[in-house]
Amino acid sequence: MARAVVTGGAGFLGSHLCEALLDRDIEVLCLDNFLTGTPANVAHLMERPGFRLVRADVTDYIHVPGPVDFVLHFASPASPIDYAELPIATMKVGSIGTLHSLGLAKEKEARFLLASTSETYGDPLVHPQPETYWGNVNPVGPRGVYDEAKRFAEALTSAYRRTHGVDTAIVRIFNTYGPRMRPFDGRAIPTFIRQALAGEPITVAGDGSQTRSVCYVSDLVEGLIRFLLSAEPGPMNIGNPYEIPVLELAQRIVELTGSSSVIDFIPRPEDDPTVRQPDIALARRALGWEPQVALDDGLKRTIDWFAEHPEVAGARS
Repeated sequence: MARAVVTGGAGFLGSHLCEALLDRDIEVLCLDNFLTGTPANVAHLMERPGFRLVRADVTDYIHVPGPVDFVLHFASPASPIDYAELPIATMKVGSIGTLHSLGLAKEKEARFLLASTSETYGDPLVHPQPETYWGNVNPVGPRGVYDEAKRFAEALTSAYRRTHGVDTAIVRIFNTYGPRMRPFDGRAIPTFIRQALAGEPITVAGDGSQTRSVCYVSDLVEGLIRFLLSAEPGPMNIGNPYEIPVLELAQRIVELTGSSSVIDFIPRPEDDPTVRQPDIALARRALGWEPQVALDDGLKRTIDWFAEHPEVAGARS
C-alpha cells in the first residue's frame, strides 16, 4: 500500500486531502503544529486504518521512519488575517518548511507536491492568469510574506527537481471554500456566511467590484489527487474559472441563508487583488479535470455545515 506524508494535514484543505487519499487506499501520516489547523478537522479519520496524526512543526527537522511514496507540503497560514498576525511563521514554513519537506521527498525518493497559490500572481496585470504569467507582487507589502514565501517555495522546489532529480509537482491553488473553514480567518466566504447566519452586517471591502473565482473543496481535491498521481511537474493552476464580484458573492450568500443582514462597506486592504481568475487549460488537457460543483450548490453545502456547527461559528480560532 502506498504511503503519503501530508504537512498541514489538519488544516482546512489538508484535512480534505487526507480523507481523499485514505479513500484511495493510500496510508496517511498527517503532520501539523496546529498553528491554524486543529485536530478536530481530522477527528473523524482517527479510527480509519492507515491514518496517523503527529504534532510536528516542519520548520524543525522532519524524521519519518519507513517508506514514503508521496510528500504533500500543505503547511502554511493561508488567510490575510493569519499571515498579518503570523508573518515570520508564514515565511519560515514557506522557506525552511519547504526545504525540510523536499529533503524528506529526496531521502525517500517520493513524489513531492507543493501547495502554491494564485497569490504568486499578486495583483495581476494579465487576466485570466495562465501559469506562464510571472505575476505582479509587492514584496514589502503586508501580503508579501505569503506571496513571496510561496514564490520562494516554487523556486526551491524547481531547484530540487533540476539539481537532485526529485519528482516534484507545483500546484497553484485558487480561492477554495467548503466545510471546515475557520469562520474568523478573514476570507470572504466564511466571513460572509458567519455574518449572514448571525444577522450581522456583511462587511464588503471597497465597493465590492473586485472579483474572485472560488472553487468548492471537493473539486479542488479531485484535481490535486489527479495531479499527484500524474507525472506532470507544473506549475499548474487548479481552481474554478467562474469569476464573480465580491459584492455579488455577498448578496448571493445573504439570499441563500435567508438572512436580514445588510451590506456594510469597509476600507479595502492594501494590495488586495483587483481580479482573480485561473486559466485552467493545462489542467483540462493534462488531467482531464475541471470543476463540477456549481457556486450555489457549493455555497449551500458550506452554509449547511456552518449552521450545523454553531460552536465553530462562535469560536475565534
